[in-house]
Amino acid sequence: MAQEYGGELIPLGGGDSIPLIRDNLTIGRRESCDIPLRLPNVSGLHCELSNKDGYWYIKDLGSTNGVKVNGVRVQQKLLHPGDKITIAKRHWTIEYTLKAGQRAMEEMMEDDVMGQSLLEKAGLVRPKRDQDGRPQPKRQKEAEDFLLDDDE
Repeated sequence: MAQEYGGELIPLGGGDSIPLIRDNLTIGRRESCDIPLRLPNVSGLHCELSNKDGYWYIKDLGSTNGVKVNGVRVQQKLLHPGDKITIAKRHWTIEYTLKAGQRAMEEMMEDDVMGQSLLEKAGLVRPKRDQDGRPQPKRQKEAEDFLLDDDE
């Protein structure tokens, strides 16, 4: 059961569950990933699951095709028990048990509203990357520049 090892990913449509046995787990196409997904539309290092204070989070590690939670593309997100995670058109639900009396400070744990442009949230543009392929930090000015471009 999920309580024994912190949680599990349950594949929708059948298959073996993936136990979440460590506080940080990488998911991707590489052999070195904790949860390898050998699919062509999965990035080498796609995303990371992490457990902080009894809550599971997912974070996109600059993947090409992204991560969705409950049908919405996210950069990082607090996962609630029963949330649906989609990676490369494969779907899982995360199941874990919250400790008795545990309360989340939702405003601190949810997505950073300013951390991603609306175009990226909608999947219309990819985040800019540095020379090593990592996403560059977002700038509020970029969104303003984009909006001003239409007026010029």
